[in-house]
Amino acid sequence: MKKTVLFALIYCISLAMIGCSGNQNRRKNKQQVRKDNFKKVVIGSQTWMTENMNVSTFRTGEKIFHAKSIEEWKRAGEKKQPAWCYYENDPKNGTQFGKLYNYYALTDPRGLAPKGWHIPTELDWKKLEKQLGKNPGIKMKSASGWNENGNGTNESGFLGLPGGYRGNDGSFYFQGQNGYWWISSNTKTKNVVCCNLNYKYNYLIRLTATKETGFSVRCFKD
Repeated sequence: MKKTVLFALIYCISLAMIGCSGNQNRRKNKQQVRKDNFKKVVIGSQTWMTENMNVSTFRTGEKIFHAKSIEEWKRAGEKKQPAWCYYENDPKNGTQFGKLYNYYALTDPRGLAPKGWHIPTELDWKKLEKQLGKNPGIKMKSASGWNENGNGTNESGFLGLPGGYRGNDGSFYFQGQNGYWWISSNTKTKNVVCCNLNYKYNYLIRLTATKETGFSVRCFKD
């Protein structure tokens, strides 16, 4: 009789432990789903985000390394580690301009872009320019916030902001004067291409940069 009671007690404890483990796994799985809610605009036949990405996790919910110092940013680049930061490490800049990401954050298989979206390719950007016609840059720039009255009209609704960038040396440059966005590329070369809006010009500029640089990210709907 005592053995029967003992076995029953052990069985109940085992079931309780399995139940707790199951609940923990379910909670863990819940944490691994990033909830995305971005503003968007239709430009011609394309749908773009109207704000820079401001997420600190991959699509799976796993954290992206937050580089809070020059040393951490440089170390992440040397290790080819996905990383993000705020301009001048100030969270207030994130409210307006979003986060800056190195190129390794874009190419990580866990996915930076939300489900149903992707980092725009060179062809996506070219099509956007073509659809906007003459002076695409001024139609893409926001109507305020640019230095020396270099504002645009935001006629496209793209709402391009002068968020600046972070160099591979960890320093910050050109907020108020330039906005930079990564272009998705399969290249294995050291340098990759980005798009740039400048306060002085009314067109979209192409620049090359190292993968350790920190630029803004806009996504394009699949």
